[in-house]
Amino acid sequence: MTSHQSTQTMKPATAAKKLGVYLEATPAEFREGVVSRAELNELQANPPQWLQDLRLNGPHPRPVVAAKLGVSIAGLARAGVTEPLTTEQIEALKQEGPEWLERERATQAEVRKESARIKKKNAERQA
Repeated sequence: MTSHQSTQTMKPATAAKKLGVYLEATPAEFREGVVSRAELNELQANPPQWLQDLRLNGPHPRPVVAAKLGVSIAGLARAGVTEPLTTEQIEALKQEGPEWLERERATQAEVRKESARIKKKNAERQA
């Protein structure tokens, strides 16, 4: 018997997540098909113009919006930001500096600080 290697494919939603783009903003041919591992690797290595534009201008999915604002996804939800935002909208929020954004950035900084403290403590314990 010979082993048969099948092509690994994924749903467009999974591929969009791996590419860091908002699925609904992708071209119809991307949303309606399946994406093979080779196609995903090609999109990552040589992004077409539509992918470059989406990454640059958006609309961006929540994980990307949260990262660009320096807050958590939960922080976005607490602030009522549930829709994808464009780069322009994200920059406008940064300029405005609303109270919720400052509060969520401070919370995120505390979480990072605590995570670093725990990691250091665990490293010392293992040493």
